Amino acid sequence: MPSTPPRPRALFAMGRRHRDALFTPAAVDRLTRHVDIDPHLVAETFDGVPDPAAVELLITSWGCPPLDTAALARMPGLKAVVHAAGSVKHHVTEACWDQGIRVSTAAAANAVPVAEYTLAAILFANKRVREIGGLYREHRDALDWAAYYPGFGNYRRTIGLVGASLVGRRVLELLRPHDFDVLLADPHLDPAEARSMGARLVGLDEMLAVCDVVSLHAPALPETHHLLDARRLSLLRDGATLVNTGRGSLVDTDALTAEASSGRIHAVLDVTEPEVLPATSPLYSLPNVLLTPHIAGSLGGELQRITRSALDEVERYCAGEEFAHAVTRAALTTSA
Repeated sequence: MPSTPPRPRALFAMGRRHRDALFTPAAVDRLTRHVDIDPHLVAETFDGVPDPAAVELLITSWGCPPLDTAALARMPGLKAVVHAAGSVKHHVTEACWDQGIRVSTAAAANAVPVAEYTLAAILFANKRVREIGGLYREHRDALDWAAYYPGFGNYRRTIGLVGASLVGRRVLELLRPHDFDVLLADPHLDPAEARSMGARLVGLDEMLAVCDVVSLHAPALPETHHLLDARRLSLLRDGATLVNTGRGSLVDTDALTAEASSGRIHAVLDVTEPEVLPATSPLYSLPNVLLTPHIAGSLGGELQRITRSALDEVERYCAGEEFAHAVTRAALTTSA
């Protein structure tokens, strides 16, 4: 009988708390059917890893140390990285690509709850749920809500998405059943591609001037730093809502604070620059701003979707198949 080929040697490389949250005993049991891994060994640094030369597959997540030249020199047999999280930019370096290491990400799985949060933010923003809820709490009586927010509601509202990223595309899918006019701004798309996703391609300035809600899904790149600066924020129509579940650096925080403090626009911010705003920031207490602490992505039970995606990729690798969610060096130049 032909002998069974040896299982690839794998290693967890991430923060220990993330390993514990992502890889339950059932997930570890599934993993150990396909790879040779010490489930108790979690590399938060590559110093002191036993027998690093035997490692063929890294299973990474948040907290993985950079895979720089020094780290790769310790793991000359490394062939693949399966990332149980979203962006790989924090640990996959140019040295990885130079050595031909294959990379996979669970970004598509992580995009699901971000898109769900975004849809909820859009629907609640147009319905003025946060603001009306505050008034109801204050007055504790039935009021003429339409007098406070004329025309509020979701019918035939214009929604703008900035960036056809994984999250942006998922949001487009979730918007399809609703009675919205959807605009899309992305310099890497043509009008036909946008139409195929149920949106009309427009320039960013045009979008800002006509939309009821603008949601940000662009990557953090040098050219997108403060994409929404004071000039562009001033283009937003009175009463419009800005939703940011992308990157805090996409928005000039000082300019946004000034616009929101005037009461002219509304905002739903899951990410900010800096990531935790100073305690003195007015954005914490403004009635027209909902500020959440970067919770749109996978948390709690949602982490198991990421785990399942990563385990699927491990099984594909062990079967000699291509990754379903491969990352390329070229793709990282225009993605998160």
